[in-house]
Amino acid sequence: MKQFIRYTILCVGYILGSQSLLYAETPTDSIDTIPTDSIIAKKDTPVKKLNIFPKVLKYFDDSNAPRPDKKFDFGIIGGPHYSSTTKLGIGLAASGTYRLRRDSITQLSNVSLYGDATTTGFLLIGVKGNNIFPKNKFRIDYDFYLYTFPSDFWGIGYENGNNNANKSSYDRLETILRIDWLARLHKDLYGGISTGFNWVKGSDFTKIELLEGEAREVISTSIGATLVYDSRDFITNAAKGVYIKVNQRFFPKFLGNKKAFTRTDFIFDYYHRLWEGAILAFDLHGEFNYGDVPWNMLAALGGSARMRGYYEGRYRDKNLIETQIELRQHIWRRNGIAVWVGAGNVFPSFSGFKWGHTLPNYGIGYRWEFKNRVNVRLDYGFGKKGQSGFLFNINEAF
Repeated sequence: MKQFIRYTILCVGYILGSQSLLYAETPTDSIDTIPTDSIIAKKDTPVKKLNIFPKVLKYFDDSNAPRPDKKFDFGIIGGPHYSSTTKLGIGLAASGTYRLRRDSITQLSNVSLYGDATTTGFLLIGVKGNNIFPKNKFRIDYDFYLYTFPSDFWGIGYENGNNNANKSSYDRLETILRIDWLARLHKDLYGGISTGFNWVKGSDFTKIELLEGEAREVISTSIGATLVYDSRDFITNAAKGVYIKVNQRFFPKFLGNKKAFTRTDFIFDYYHRLWEGAILAFDLHGEFNYGDVPWNMLAALGGSARMRGYYEGRYRDKNLIETQIELRQHIWRRNGIAVWVGAGNVFPSFSGFKWGHTLPNYGIGYRWEFKNRVNVRLDYGFGKKGQSGFLFNINEAF
């Protein structure tokens, strides 16, 4: 236990700025003053092996160095964290970048493996990434995760989510798989097929009436089409460029869905360099569902990417529009900060949209460059009526 505490303190101290100790250099004017016989004597001196803690610090010190000759640049980071939703936990994240072919045209592919366990009983394991084929002709974007979590549920619609008295609890077990198979149509334009699978089982609802008679266990399988325009210079941490994605998914009964419905998803992201070390990032997202949509497949506001600080799914309905603008500023060596403001709205239909139901969002975050242009982020987001949340994740929110 003492070794674990010491390891944690060393890692945290390193991230907050103790890197300077590891960057100390030998004065150049002392090189010529070393006696020749001392150099000869050192040849017979056995090299002292580093113990575990200096090895850990050296590993993190070297982790973000560019490695253009390395086929697969992979690293692992983990440690304790705290969230207002999941409480105290231990998280582990591994990130890798690679190219299927070494050329100046093909973008870097990336993959992230992640896992988490907390004192509330939250357990998560997942993998996500973007696989770019040679000369950017094809790409596969994927996300798969499985988790179990004692969750909270407020019901459906803005009014229910805004009512603290509606808060109820239930146990949630869920697995999600999403894959986009894309081909390059013209320069930065891609198009292709989307597939998805979602299974959720809710149990031990304290207020089962909030489900409005819907089934506790739901399977949703989809197929659809995706159109993407992507001129970002680096997918997981863009400094310039535009990303536009339009995704149309169908959930027909012949794919095993008990209820047929459709979903249209839209994303517009813009990135622009301001002054030295500063990047302005803008995100607009819309999700629109039509038909008989199951309770777990409704558009849910909140999470680690958008409307950070809100409990994910507290506000849910058929449709959602949300936006955010974020300033990312490099501060010193591998350290940076981010601040953002945003807003979101859930509504049953366009005719039922109400400006007064728009929810505010803002927050601040710390960034540490774990791998070259791959950040670990610690965000604290704030929302309406004191709602807030602390988030630990790898890669930028968008």
